[in-house]
Amino acid sequence: MSIQVEAVGNSSAFGRLLGLEIHQVGNGEAVLGLSMHDGLRNLHGKLHGGALFSLIDTAMGQASHSLGDGSPNSVTLECKVNYIRPVTDGELRCRAWVVHGGRRTQVLEAEVHQGDKLIAKAQATFACL
Repeated sequence: MSIQVEAVGNSSAFGRLLGLEIHQVGNGEAVLGLSMHDGLRNLHGKLHGGALFSLIDTAMGQASHSLGDGSPNSVTLECKVNYIRPVTDGELRCRAWVVHGGRRTQVLEAEVHQGDKLIAKAQATFACL
């Protein structure tokens, strides 16, 4: 079953605050974008790790929800992120996908790219509600 972006809707109020953009959702996958802006900078002038984590977690949540009817039907149990390179400006794209879609738990992976450069790689476990 494929859930279209219109059926999934916008991200949460927090996602909108960060400026997350939902590009594609369906069949256990999601692609979200984030444009760097001054409100996302850490003390070193780089993208804050929490903002990058939120992009990843939201993309994984959208991928997870797309396996059902598109409504929120899972929550993050744990997530591990490898931060590979810093971001100073520009556009980010996060692709998340369900690796295992069980009845009680799901395992997901995600990658964040800026152009052809890998920025972060993540793996998470979600609980199905």
